Amino acid sequence: MQELINKAKVLMEALPYLKRFAGSTIVVKYGGHAMADELLKESFAQDIVLLKYIGLNPVIVHGGGPQINETLKRYGIVSEFVRGMRVTDAATMAVVEMVLVGQVNKEVVGLINRHGGRAVGLCGKDGELLRAEKLLQEVRGDDGQMERIDIGFVGDVVQVNQELIHTLEQSKFIPVIAPVGVGADGESYNINADVVAGRVAAALGAEKLILLTDVQGVKDKSGSLLASISVKEMQRLIDDESIVGGMIPKVECCAEALQGGVKKAHIIDGRVEHAVLLEIFTDKGVGTEIVK
Repeated sequence: MQELINKAKVLMEALPYLKRFAGSTIVVKYGGHAMADELLKESFAQDIVLLKYIGLNPVIVHGGGPQINETLKRYGIVSEFVRGMRVTDAATMAVVEMVLVGQVNKEVVGLINRHGGRAVGLCGKDGELLRAEKLLQEVRGDDGQMERIDIGFVGDVVQVNQELIHTLEQSKFIPVIAPVGVGADGESYNINADVVAGRVAAALGAEKLILLTDVQGVKDKSGSLLASISVKEMQRLIDDESIVGGMIPKVECCAEALQGGVKKAHIIDGRVEHAVLLEIFTDKGVGTEIVK
């Protein structure tokens, strides 16, 4: 009997959040170990389907770095990275598009649909969902000054066709977006999935932006997990190199999303089963909350 009572208490803990977020849009960036481990894949799909059935509007943006790396290796193409961004020449872009749109996107859509959802796969070229332009990445030169360099077919989102997403949401579909954008002349651009998630969340005025990662969250210099930080504190952590590498674009896209109108951003541990539900519907959550 006590076990049943404990289950009821869990539901009661979730009740305020169910009431608060009903009808809200939640943008989730799906990536990392959660895309590779079978148990985590199942729990992620269950989380997303549950969100839709209880009245929230989940929008998924997925990554695919490991899958891209594996395919590039088979083709004998070596990748370089600049501040967490993949340098993308024409040959690399062809592989990126093939893997993200033709392979990973369909796998994620199928996964959600097998658990009772109605997912629809999209990339930036569909209905010009993600209009993009070339991104010049900022790096610090030998003289200590910041400079902008061309890293190939790497793009930045300049416009999101939110009407397309709203139409799918209203028809009870779950949009699943591959982070490939389209330029003014129809060219494809490789876009960081965290950046896409942030821009989509801002365009939709999302309640939450949630980034699944392979770490507990944002940590300070001593390695302690930070449950909540402000944008100002985030910049200090970048400056003192507590935040480095691939975590930089993650926190930067969270800050930009908050400036764009997203209410809260979360960097959470995707290695935890049902991490999305735990973050949204429990008092403690599982990761770092970033607030404006």
